[in-house]
Amino acid sequence: MAPPLLQLKDIALTFGGTPLLAGAELSVSPGERVSLVGRNGSGKSTLLRIAAGATEPDRGTVFVQPGALVRYLPQEPDFSGFTTVRAYVEAGLRPTDDPHTARYLLDQLALSGDEDPAHLSGGEARRASLARVLAPSPDILLLDEPTNHLDLTTIEWLETELGNSRSAMVIISHDRRFLSNLTRSTVWLDRGVTRRIERGFAHFEEWRDMLLAEEEREQHKLDRKIVAEEHWMRYGVTARRKRNMRRVGELAALRERRRSHRGAAGNAAITTASAAPSGVLVIEADTIAKSYGDRPIVSDFSIRIQRGDRIGVVGPNGAGKTTLIGLLTGALAPDSGTVRLGANLQVATLTQHRDSLDPETTVADALTGGAGDTVMVNNTPKHVVGYMRDFLFAPEQARTPLSKLSGGERGRLMLAQVMAKPSNLLVLDEPTNDLDMETLDVLEDVLADYPGTVLLISHDRDFLDRLVSGVIAPEGGGRWIEYAGGYSDMLAQRGADLRREARPAAAPKAEKSTAATPAPATRKRLSFKDKHALQTLPGTIAKLQHEAAALQVRLNDPDLYVKDRAAFEKTTAALGDIQQKIAAAEENWLALEIQREELEGSAG
Repeated sequence: MAPPLLQLKDIALTFGGTPLLAGAELSVSPGERVSLVGRNGSGKSTLLRIAAGATEPDRGTVFVQPGALVRYLPQEPDFSGFTTVRAYVEAGLRPTDDPHTARYLLDQLALSGDEDPAHLSGGEARRASLARVLAPSPDILLLDEPTNHLDLTTIEWLETELGNSRSAMVIISHDRRFLSNLTRSTVWLDRGVTRRIERGFAHFEEWRDMLLAEEEREQHKLDRKIVAEEHWMRYGVTARRKRNMRRVGELAALRERRRSHRGAAGNAAITTASAAPSGVLVIEADTIAKSYGDRPIVSDFSIRIQRGDRIGVVGPNGAGKTTLIGLLTGALAPDSGTVRLGANLQVATLTQHRDSLDPETTVADALTGGAGDTVMVNNTPKHVVGYMRDFLFAPEQARTPLSKLSGGERGRLMLAQVMAKPSNLLVLDEPTNDLDMETLDVLEDVLADYPGTVLLISHDRDFLDRLVSGVIAPEGGGRWIEYAGGYSDMLAQRGADLRREARPAAAPKAEKSTAATPAPATRKRLSFKDKHALQTLPGTIAKLQHEAAALQVRLNDPDLYVKDRAAFEKTTAALGDIQQKIAAAEENWLALEIQREELEGSAG
């Protein structure tokens, strides 16, 4: 095996009283792709900053192979001193690098390069930072939450770009699909120390659960051994003094082991405050439209949402997802068409703007509204400190100003605020941002069991696949279509990935610097997405065929045209639409099946 390009050994760092890192290690060899995972606050970003040379540890060694180029993507980029995005990106190049590579990447990331860094949105800042670290084709990429603030189109572009890269990588991300598709090794940072498995993130959770179960068994054995030794101390027959003193010392050591043991952090105990049930019909939109100037955002869109539905809204940034949600919930008036809201609706809304929180407000006041020390949950008062614990806040954080919270803590706080409000319709805009995977699991379970209806904007493909029953996606020109199933089902039915409208044209291949960006490797296996499509497409096709058969039965009624011509025409149009989806899904499945056979044949 090649010697490591980067190696961290016995890294220790303490903030306050509790060690954040206590003997953490990280090794990266050429071409390796490592996922660095752990709970919010476990020290992942700190370890990455130490690897990048941006933070000095209290103890330990950091080795970077001489001549190896390292590029680090922080969560919060520093644009100070740069007047344009282009200048910021080109400053990351070496003197021998081709500046065209920077321009090419800016073009691919929908940036002109003339933008003022001081006025970038979160998504634009993330794209500019990505262009800067990717442009020189470094030997090692250290990526801290690279998909934050990115839309699905850009996430999938980045996934492809990194998949074709020859750089070694260490990636921190809450995006399960992104990590599963890219990584081949996993380092788990837990309670200050690291453990490693030479398998990608897709295998991490099973491995982690196995280790935690083994640790729990060992702690149980330790407790039983202490009880037995304490019994001997009280009732054992006196023997030689030397032997007795040895056992007394062993008991003291066992007690010290139990006292110093840091148990694994618990999971958030998220609960929702449910209101009385809404009517069966929650939202009915009929041919609604909305434009800003000459640009149509929503055009002739109709949908019927019933109680218990979980609907995801996806699309590139700027496609109009928030506008569409605003129209459906009555927050915005359509230019034309009608929206009818069901009876007894109580809406709770989570926005994606974490900066909407007052930075001077304390955690306790944010949850109680500054009135008293209790939070009402399901019409029952609960002490604010107990409610904070449910969302993994320590009691001493009650008086902490929000400006001191991490991104993950701000995300949990906003969830805590929303979940305390009685509701039967949850509207969640990017609820998964900055949350660790364990909290995501709990949130997913809570939303699955929520008795009301959920409208969800998300760029997390795995979260969408696990949760939603339908996906609304943009098709261009203000046209939106609802697809049954999750995100992968939507892709299978469309037969194509989402695309950004008016996306800048890619630079001609001949102009792209081959020295700076390696040519894509020949594909030798199906991607994760293609494998998933092969597995799910038959079920999707069968479901569509069942729907088509039901519509055909209705059309077979000879009196339908005479009795209700409008219903006949609507049913005919629906049948045509479903038949097109069936044809597209069958064509997609056939192409993938042929590709699979060819790849297996070439492998053999």
